[in-house]
Amino acid sequence: MQRRNIMSAGAAAAAILPALASPALAQATPEVRWRCASSFPRALDTIYGAGEHVARRVAALTDNKFRIQVFQAGELVPGLATLDAVQAGTVECTHTASYYFVGKDPTFAFDGTVPFGMNFRQINSWLIAGGGREVMKDFFATYNVLSIPAGNTGAQMGGWFRREIRTVEDLRGLKMRIGGFAGNVLAKLGVVAQQIAGGDIYPALERGTIDAAEWVGPYDDEKLGFQRVAPFYYFPGWWEGGLNLSMTINQAKFNELPQLYKEALESACRDATIETIAKYDNQNPQALRRLVAAGTQLRPFPRPVMEACYRAAFELYDETAARNANFKKVYEHFKAYRDSQLQWFRVAESTYDNFVYSMQAAETAPARPR
Repeated sequence: MQRRNIMSAGAAAAAILPALASPALAQATPEVRWRCASSFPRALDTIYGAGEHVARRVAALTDNKFRIQVFQAGELVPGLATLDAVQAGTVECTHTASYYFVGKDPTFAFDGTVPFGMNFRQINSWLIAGGGREVMKDFFATYNVLSIPAGNTGAQMGGWFRREIRTVEDLRGLKMRIGGFAGNVLAKLGVVAQQIAGGDIYPALERGTIDAAEWVGPYDDEKLGFQRVAPFYYFPGWWEGGLNLSMTINQAKFNELPQLYKEALESACRDATIETIAKYDNQNPQALRRLVAAGTQLRPFPRPVMEACYRAAFELYDETAARNANFKKVYEHFKAYRDSQLQWFRVAESTYDNFVYSMQAAETAPARPR
């Protein structure tokens, strides 16, 4: 009799538990729908695709309960105006490059990239492990947003020019599409810098409205067709040693998410960073070979030009820090971290890379006639 009572009690409890657990589980995993305004056109599948990758991963990690719909630049808002839409709550988030918003405050640039800053490995380390996100957090809070790293292009190219750049004087009066803080640096050397959204660059270059333009690198640039209207392709893109892309989110909307969804979003963004850099590293070498085979004239920036730009950049950092407290706070933290990273990379990474590059070049060089 006692055994039957125990079994009956167990059966009753088993029947009650799902009824109790289901409402609790439903409350923990509500249906959430967000809209993400990308700053990039859909045709650029790698950089735009990083935002879509975040959306796919978030859906997979939450059993499709938390879904983000990504819209290409211009579908909901212009690509360079997405921050305003996130601030206002028109959309919940934007997948973007924060340096697009330096017109509001130059401090935004540090979340993306700055001239002669850090490469992908270094900026990723600063943001993830070196306190970069924390030092930027208060600044972003003044705009009612937070930013999560969500992609990286790696080192970029120096762009497409309708004429050769041989000296610093050749920069004077040059009209160039260039994003972020770099435009301010080049302005010190006489360049007329313009920030133009990705989809609008080609017609401006074709019509001669601008004389030069930079975007990302061979894979994206080939898709945009710049090689058809500007023959000279320069390297390196000293202003973008590793462009961090961001999922920038309305703070109030983020605060409303269950903890599970917040963790899913963070995880998806980190995964997008790995995915994006891997794709660019795979696609760019092939695209560069195609461009050169089709007649693109590859050119390094002359060292005197690079040195003049370097000096102009750090002069501008000091000038900006002197009048902008937000910039000063982040710049001091960023620069100290950069200096430490460069010391380490000179010892190990750079020494290794340069030796391997020189050996491979020697092995593939044509044999000299005897």
